[in-house]
Amino acid sequence: MQPYAQRLALRSRQVTADLGMLVWLIGWGLVARAVHSAVLALAAPGRAVEDLGTSVAGDMHSAAEAAQGVPIVGDELSAPFDALAEAGGSVTGAGQAAQDAVGALAAVLSVVLVVLPVGWLLLRWLPWRLRYVREAGAARRMLAGTPDLHLFAARALATAPLPQLAALPAGTGAAWQTGDPAAVRALAGLELERLGLRLPADEPTDAVPSGRTRGA
Repeated sequence: MQPYAQRLALRSRQVTADLGMLVWLIGWGLVARAVHSAVLALAAPGRAVEDLGTSVAGDMHSAAEAAQGVPIVGDELSAPFDALAEAGGSVTGAGQAAQDAVGALAAVLSVVLVVLPVGWLLLRWLPWRLRYVREAGAARRMLAGTPDLHLFAARALATAPLPQLAALPAGTGAAWQTGDPAAVRALAGLELERLGLRLPADEPTDAVPSGRTRGA
C-alpha cells in the first residue's frame, strides 16, 4: 500500500489534507459536545417539575394515610389526598417526559452536527485518498523488478494536461513512437510525477535525440 507520495510537493498536500480532515472531525465533535451540553441545560425545568410532582405526591400520600386513621370518616377524608397524590404523580411523569424530549433533541442535534459536515467532507476526501492509494500501489508494483515504462508513457500521452506535454523536449512524441528510451522515460516521468513517484534511478529522464521535431 502506498498512502503517501514519494515527492515532497504531493506528499505535503496529502498530509495537509489528512490533518485538515482530522481537525475538521475534532472541531465538529467539540461543537456537537458543546451543543449537547447547552441543550441538556433546557432539561432543568423538567427536573424541577418532576421533583415538585414527586414531593407533592409523597406529601399527599402521607396525608391520605394519616386521614385514613380517623375513625368512621377516614376513607372520606383520605379521598381528596389520594386524588392529589395521583395528580402529583402525573406532574412527575410530565417532568420526566420533558427531560426525555430534551435529551432526545440534544442527541439528535449532536449527531446531525457531526454527520452532516463530516460526511460532506468525507465524501470528497475519502474517494481522493482511496483512488491515490489504489493507483500508486499499482504503479509501485509495475515499477518493481524490470519496469515497463511504455505503459506509463502511453497513459501520460492520453491523460496528461497539454501544457505539461508541450513543456517536454522537442520531438518527444515522435521519438516515443519509435520506442526511444529517453522519450519513453520523459513521458513516463509525467505520469509518475502525477502520482508523486520517482522514476527508476540512474537513467536520464528528459534526453531526446537531436534533430527531431516537436511531437508532443
